[in-house]
Amino acid sequence: MDWFVVAPALLGVLFLVALLAGFIDSIAGGGGLLTVPALLAVGMSPAQALATNKLQAVGGSFSASLYFIRRKAVDLREQKLNIAMTFIGSITGALLVQHVQADILRQLLPLLVIAIGLYFLLMPRLGEDDRLRRLHGLPFALIAGGCVGFYDGFFGLGAGSFYALAFVTLAGYNLAKSTAHAKVLNFTSNLGGLLLFMLGGKVVWGTGLVMLVGQILGARLGARMVLSKGQTLIRPMIVIVSAVMSAKLLYDSHGAEIAAWFQSLVA
Repeated sequence: MDWFVVAPALLGVLFLVALLAGFIDSIAGGGGLLTVPALLAVGMSPAQALATNKLQAVGGSFSASLYFIRRKAVDLREQKLNIAMTFIGSITGALLVQHVQADILRQLLPLLVIAIGLYFLLMPRLGEDDRLRRLHGLPFALIAGGCVGFYDGFFGLGAGSFYALAFVTLAGYNLAKSTAHAKVLNFTSNLGGLLLFMLGGKVVWGTGLVMLVGQILGARLGARMVLSKGQTLIRPMIVIVSAVMSAKLLYDSHGAEIAAWFQSLVA
């Protein structure tokens, strides 16, 4: 079992990266945009980076969830079915991704993330107040918990934004309330994915635990700002994170084509 695969001097850098990622993730999702590339940059294999990222992400999502629960922003008794479906979905996705090519999802994901960013940008009153609920019970749990949980286990990037969007559009929650509930489901799917990675023996525990502490601190600060700043902070953060995430995903999938296109413009 590997406990550290990075130089001690880099642990401080990874701690700070996790701190910032936890702050961003608790507000708008997308913290993995920072942590996964950082783990790869310090020399981890892709499998180690993804597994260790799940470990540190569990810390951030748990910290934010606990804060929201203690502040009575989330009632766990009302979320039991959503949590159960999320856990089942995340386990299923994590199992399936080991046997199925994820290339199609990688091609579609930038479009989905762009759509989320535009949706929040072009509808300024979205999530301003609670609205009429469209789905209840099992149908909502299957979509918001099972489907998004499956995505988080299968691919994961930006899952927090998908959870929040489900609560805004289907449950009728305001944006701050949606973000709080999204983080509880995000913790559930992170935990499910982590359990699968633990069984595979890919988690770099020492590095992951250092980053987990940073995630906890950053997520707690971000969670406090969600409840104090609400929509004025969450909406622009979601739009910005969606734009950055889309750009990164497009570059990862079509970087060579984009570079060739720019070269043709300046030639």
